Amino acid sequence: MHVLMNNEQKVERLEAKVVEPLKAYGTIVKMKRDDLKATLTARNREAKQLNQLERTRQRNPSDRHVISQAETELQRATMDATRTTRHLEETIDNFEKQKIKDIKTIFSEFITIEMLFHGKALEVYTAAYQNIQKIDEEEDLEAFRNSLYPPDYSSRLDIVRANSKSPLQRSLSAKCLSGTGQVSTCQLRKDQQADDDDEEDEDLDVTEEEN
Repeated sequence: MHVLMNNEQKVERLEAKVVEPLKAYGTIVKMKRDDLKATLTARNREAKQLNQLERTRQRNPSDRHVISQAETELQRATMDATRTTRHLEETIDNFEKQKIKDIKTIFSEFITIEMLFHGKALEVYTAAYQNIQKIDEEEDLEAFRNSLYPPDYSSRLDIVRANSKSPLQRSLSAKCLSGTGQVSTCQLRKDQQADDDDEEDEDLDVTEEEN
């Protein structure tokens, strides 16, 4: 979320520091085109006045008044063309000077913004990577197993098993589990009981044969 918020800030700063200054050049270039058109118009007028003067001299070489008037018009056109040309040259020079400065500033802002954004993103992702490396796989696995088999799981299982035994099995189990010595005695009692049962079976067989 922090990276996304940082991305929004990056877009806003790019709009203000990069996009808007570049868009402003649309108006600036239009104004410079108007200056160029004015200069071209003045030069065309000068060329036209020069052609007119040449024609006047050819048609009326002796008419000084007409020739003088044409020369005056040419002089005015030349002065206007010179003035607009000088203005255009200054405009072009200033435009190029400002353009270089603006490009340097705009691209510096762009690179700075991108560096700040990616630097912050790198900081966040570096921290995330370090946290991932700190994960203890064995500890996580143990926690997972404990979630499946809680600590009281074994005791509950023993209770279920105990409740499923018959009264005699529960009695024998209780006697057998009372101690190590008692376990041996219990086993002996079970063996003795089995031997007695075998002897009773043999006595019954003998009695039946005698009869």
